[in-house]
Amino acid sequence: MHRLAFSKADTAKFISHLDLMRTFQRAFLRAGIAIKHTEGFNPHAFVSIPLPLSVGFSSSCEVLECQVLNTPLEEVPQRMNAALPAGITVQRCYDGGRPVKELAYVNYIVTLEYETGAPFGAESAIQNLLSRPALVVEKRSKKAKSGKVEVDLIPLIARATVEEGRDTIAMDLVLKAQNPGLNPELLLTAIRANCPDAAPDYASIHRRAVLNPQFQPWA
Repeated sequence: MHRLAFSKADTAKFISHLDLMRTFQRAFLRAGIAIKHTEGFNPHAFVSIPLPLSVGFSSSCEVLECQVLNTPLEEVPQRMNAALPAGITVQRCYDGGRPVKELAYVNYIVTLEYETGAPFGAESAIQNLLSRPALVVEKRSKKAKSGKVEVDLIPLIARATVEEGRDTIAMDLVLKAQNPGLNPELLLTAIRANCPDAAPDYASIHRRAVLNPQFQPWA
């Protein structure tokens, strides 16, 4: 198994997960790079992304798994980048290392933007919110009869720092990645519900690193 480390930025961050998979499959064809396909009557390219990125998020640490068949791994990034759309950049192709189950945490940078400057006391209000012993919000769930389920966010937050600028507040977050993982959009929901004065006019979310259980880079 091989892995491609790639980034997703600019307008490419609005490409959905399924469309991203199709984009990579077409890019492999255009680049002339053969990859392993499933067997059977209707074979399809064997590609997977262990931790799908939400639409609208940017990232500098995405990983795609595949099996390259006829190309030296060091040639893959250049050939793929020539075939991929703007905003998606492959940094390297390498032999798969740690198993996906060891992907434990994700480091996000969430930037809250305010048109008229960060409200007075917003930084401390958000920090206090993230320091609560419990922070329960509702989220959608296909498994629940009501379509919603309550979840406590605090056990899913490993680390959180909040820093205020003139027109922004930046949250540096290390969140559980899976089983269960925490989407940082739920933290924005909690801020709007519990600290309405600190609710941003706009928020951007960037995935900066994926980490193992020891908070070291997962690859």
